[in-house]
Amino acid sequence: MRAATYGDVGAVRALIDASVRGLNEGRYSPAEVDASLVHVFGVDTRLIDDGTYFVIERAGEIAAAGGWSKRKTLFGGDQFKEQADPLLDPATDAARIRAFFVHPAHARRGLARWLFERCSADARGHGFHRLALAATLPGVPLYEALGFVAHHEIPVPMPGGLTLTCIHMERAI
Repeated sequence: MRAATYGDVGAVRALIDASVRGLNEGRYSPAEVDASLVHVFGVDTRLIDDGTYFVIERAGEIAAAGGWSKRKTLFGGDQFKEQADPLLDPATDAARIRAFFVHPAHARRGLARWLFERCSADARGHGFHRLALAATLPGVPLYEALGFVAHHEIPVPMPGGLTLTCIHMERAI
C-alpha cells in the first residue's frame, strides 16, 4: 500500500470502471452503472492532494484504492463534487471514508479491510472520533462487517431519470 499520486490517475480510473462494472452486477441496472461511471464515480484528486488516498498494487497493477477525507464531500469524483470542499471539524464532524474500489479479480481478499484500517487510523490520528460514508449496495455488507451502521438511503439523481441508490453509514473510531 502506498499514497496515490497523479501518475496513478489513469490506472485508478481503469480500476473504478472494472470494479463498478464487475461488482455491481445485479444490484444496479446496466444503465445505472453506465451513468454512474460518467456522472458520479471517478477519481477525486483532492484526496490525492491531501495525501489521504491510497493504492494497493499486486503484480505491478493497482488492485485496490481507497481513502479518507477531512473535507465535507461524502462521495463522488471530480466531475460530481462542487469546487468548494471545506474542512470538517474533528471535534464535531465525522471523517469521510471515500472512493473504495477493488478490482473484481482481487475481491474478497482483505484489500478493502486493509485500506479501511489505514484510513481509520489516519483519521483517528487527526482527531476524528467518527467515520461516515456513502456505500454502494454491494459495499453495504463489507461496511456492516467493519462496524458501520446504516442511517438512510441517499438517492443520487443522474441524467435520463436514473437514480443511483447509496446508503449513508457511520461508526465510531
